[in-house]
Amino acid sequence: MPRPRCCRTVGSMPASEYFKPRGIPLSDLKEIVLTIDEFEAVKLADYEQLYQEDAANRMKISRQTFGRIIDAAHQKLADALIHGKALKIEGGQYVLNKKPCKHRRNQSCCKANQ
Repeated sequence: MPRPRCCRTVGSMPASEYFKPRGIPLSDLKEIVLTIDEFEAVKLADYEQLYQEDAANRMKISRQTFGRIIDAAHQKLADALIHGKALKIEGGQYVLNKKPCKHRRNQSCCKANQ
């Protein structure tokens, strides 16, 4: 049985939750979901240009976990851009800017976020 996931600390919510190619009706598009924690990883690594270790510290996760998150996010973004898919940003296990976590399975992992 895998370990329960710890919540990842996110600095802010995205300004937009949906992106789609121009001129194509939404009903004709396939959709890819980018989680909030994947969005935060892209923001920290690519926009703010932080090293993975520094970005992982901000999200309160290990560098290896950050690497897996950013790789998954890059794969999803590339798929959306190359194949003209809609991109929806939602979900994932995260806690917003050090607010108490609602994660119930493993309380101990979220105490650092409080």
